[in-house]
Amino acid sequence: MANTQDIRRRIKSIRNTAQITKAMQMVAASKMRKAQNVALAGRPYSTLMNRVLVSLQQRTDHKLHPLLQIRDVKKELVVVISTDKGLAGALNTNLLREAANFDAAKTSYVVAGRKARQFLARTRREMLADFELKDAPAFSETKEIAKFCVEKFLSGEVDRVSVLFTHFINTINQKPVVRTLLPISSFELPQAPAEGATPQDSTDPMIGYTFEPTPEGVLDVMLPYYLHYQVFQMILDARASEHSARMVAMKNATDNAKQFIKDLTLEYNKMRQASITTELLEISTAQMAVGA
Repeated sequence: MANTQDIRRRIKSIRNTAQITKAMQMVAASKMRKAQNVALAGRPYSTLMNRVLVSLQQRTDHKLHPLLQIRDVKKELVVVISTDKGLAGALNTNLLREAANFDAAKTSYVVAGRKARQFLARTRREMLADFELKDAPAFSETKEIAKFCVEKFLSGEVDRVSVLFTHFINTINQKPVVRTLLPISSFELPQAPAEGATPQDSTDPMIGYTFEPTPEGVLDVMLPYYLHYQVFQMILDARASEHSARMVAMKNATDNAKQFIKDLTLEYNKMRQASITTELLEISTAQMAVGA
């Protein structure tokens, strides 16, 4: 059984740990707010881009574009967006569990994040490229990842490109998601057609707009930029998820440390009280023995 000195030592150690986790929680909270604002700010732009591309699909023979051609999947390229650091709860564990579900014999990987790189090395999976990104990456940095994937797809080395990342839902909830990047199969309509709209309105959200010089020319320019922006938005989502998960994990660690300190303090007081009671009994017994 631990004595009072051991308990005091443990309380001091846990209190120091709680101070560290509290500081990490505050840092993660600051980064989380910035990352969330950036990730959410880009979603309206992505929605508008989808509207334009849906309209272009209706006005062109989009099946002729090489980025839209669907092929039998003999080789797949998966982009895994993980974190560089740990202490983010189960975020990386859930993400890499999804990465392990891909067939290693038919899958190559591109990683952005040290945890994903370590996972591929540990499981001996094929890694084609490793991109190092800043904590707040710029669009020009993430563009290189999309360009690499497009080159592999157009050259025929891979038949499909997917992205595995952690989708930011809210501060408490983040979910690993796999999305197909190439071939571009469809675009989501951002909203339902208005009441009384014609069938053409329901399929063309940009009715009344004219694309110049031609819809085909605009589509050729838009599709690569669409891919670059999609990768950028996924990385922003992953960063927001990382800082949110780390903030929650550090808060839980701080709360658990405080509760542990309370439990140890109670145990220390009980032991101290028992020691005092024992000493008093010994003194009383000694006095009774002398008096007798």
